[in-house]
Amino acid sequence: MRADRLLSLLLLLQNRGRMTAPELAAELEVSIRTVYRDVEALGASGVPVLADRGPAGGYRLMDGYRTRLTGLTDAQAGSLFLAGAPGPAAELGLGADLAAAQLKLRAALPAELAVRAERIRARFHLDAPAWFRDADPVPHLGRIARAVWDQNVLNADYDRPAGPVRRELHPLGLVLKGGIWYLVARAGEALRTYRVGRFLAVDVLADTFERPDDFVLAAHWAESSGRLRAALNAQTARLRVSPRGRTLLPVRFGAAGTRALAAADATGEGVDADGWARVELTVETTSVAVGDLLGLGAEIEVLGPPELRRALAEAATALADLYG
Repeated sequence: MRADRLLSLLLLLQNRGRMTAPELAAELEVSIRTVYRDVEALGASGVPVLADRGPAGGYRLMDGYRTRLTGLTDAQAGSLFLAGAPGPAAELGLGADLAAAQLKLRAALPAELAVRAERIRARFHLDAPAWFRDADPVPHLGRIARAVWDQNVLNADYDRPAGPVRRELHPLGLVLKGGIWYLVARAGEALRTYRVGRFLAVDVLADTFERPDDFVLAAHWAESSGRLRAALNAQTARLRVSPRGRTLLPVRFGAAGTRALAAADATGEGVDADGWARVELTVETTSVAVGDLLGLGAEIEVLGPPELRRALAEAATALADLYG
């Protein structure tokens, strides 16, 4: 552990130039006294660390000195795949490995590429979690991730809407979608997707399993996500939309709202004298669509299908009764 820390200290000075002891202590998550000892250890090993006194002082490497001790450990190399998502990396227990790997990578880059990498880091940032929603607590994520890596069988208690169930799982991969972690696993003969935050208990067994040779996580996720979207967006609502509703439809329904308006504009038909337009909007199940459409208030009228119009009318009547 100390050897890794000394290398990190050396790479910090090489990449950033002069740094104070408090700055180094904060980066390395150690005490200032530990930084003093580590600097002495580097000097004793022949690394030319200079100490500048005064208000603008700090530690720096002698001009022209560079190290090439930049070999990445397995964990550090793997953590680079999460370089744009430090929060999820920390949840997987790779936060320290990610920081160390980034330092080593930058130290190994030629000067012009290092400058380019720093410009990219300063200008682009990935924030995985969705707005206005706290991320799931995932106390079992670390054990699940280790089981995915080592191909260990899991015995897990999972919280379903119908009630908890115990499953024996072959964990094949983890996916972070909109700030939510999902586990893709084989349960019996079926491939299923589980929300990691809903696992109540997870036991990692000593037994291992063989991964299917033809399983590709990214391809499976894309294919299963497509099936889910098709299943959810299986209904078309026929609407009359006010001029203001036209501006709200893409805000409320995203790409589906934009496509509905574009299709209506392409035909050039269905706009009445008051500027209300007729559009066909792809929506989810009736219960979900009612909640989404209520958010547009009196700016839309549902013309069909009949069951959706009826459900929306019942919801509006219930609201009117509630509020008098």
